[in-house]
Amino acid sequence: MHEQASSLIELARILTAQGYRFVTPTPLTHERVNQRPENQTARDLIGIFGWSRPFSPTLLPAELFALMDRAGLLEAAGSDWRSRLRLSTLTGEQFWHSAFPTNQANAVFFGPDTYRFAQAIDAHLQQRDRPAQRIVDIGCGSGAGAILAARKSPQAEVLAVDINSHALQLTRINAELAGISTIEVRHSDLLQNVSGDFDLILANPPYLVDPGERAYRHGGGPLGASLSLAIVDSALERLAPGGSLLLYTGVAMIDNHDPFQAAVEERLNAGDMLWNYREMDPDVFGEELLAGAYTHCERIAAVVIEIKKP
Repeated sequence: MHEQASSLIELARILTAQGYRFVTPTPLTHERVNQRPENQTARDLIGIFGWSRPFSPTLLPAELFALMDRAGLLEAAGSDWRSRLRLSTLTGEQFWHSAFPTNQANAVFFGPDTYRFAQAIDAHLQQRDRPAQRIVDIGCGSGAGAILAARKSPQAEVLAVDINSHALQLTRINAELAGISTIEVRHSDLLQNVSGDFDLILANPPYLVDPGERAYRHGGGPLGASLSLAIVDSALERLAPGGSLLLYTGVAMIDNHDPFQAAVEERLNAGDMLWNYREMDPDVFGEELLAGAYTHCERIAAVVIEIKKP
């Protein structure tokens, strides 16, 4: 393994052994907490690797600072330093992902949506009537979905696909950190570069309208739903008999109407697919309603759709 990747794994294991744990909040919460006067610089490991705060090199033992350097994490911040990545905790696993703020075009997302996605995966796997033998996580990002599915389905072949090479790199590292060797990581736009059918297709795609069109955030279309609908279309063609799609996404509501659900119904009514649709959280990213594409919307809801092929 490349020295940078092995150093990231070693560093994460050292932090975990020291009791490190961090739950990543929304960007707005992260910004507000960091703006407090007492949080201008890091005072501990969570400040460095969780809150992405500038830190003095004297805050760390020399060996840990050197390990950060070998891992390629050090970024100058005036006379201090910042970590280029964050380390977040989910269901007992640790995941490297992009530091705050995630302004880069190739940023790798991890946040409250990831935690809700994990809950949806767990619930879906518990209700399946048979174990999945072939699973794919579309737009894998940090690899959280693929890793959690592989942990709960050790018999399955699991693919993690993304168009972001940085995401693929972190997925490989996070899978190694989790001790999971059954995941194949591959560059693919949706399912274009993978063959065959799947028992389970997972996706937690970007669903907002982002003026900068950052890959981790921009869903396309007037309200951000284009990528989610493209995933539904792609999955319908690639589900094995008895296979299912679990899609977690966000929907902008207009006049008490859900345009994404209407578009999904239009696709499914002509076929024999079984499906379930529910709101997991009725109100997320409320700050988006203040400007841009969402000024005429009432709320953005986090929804889960499950589609099963008989």
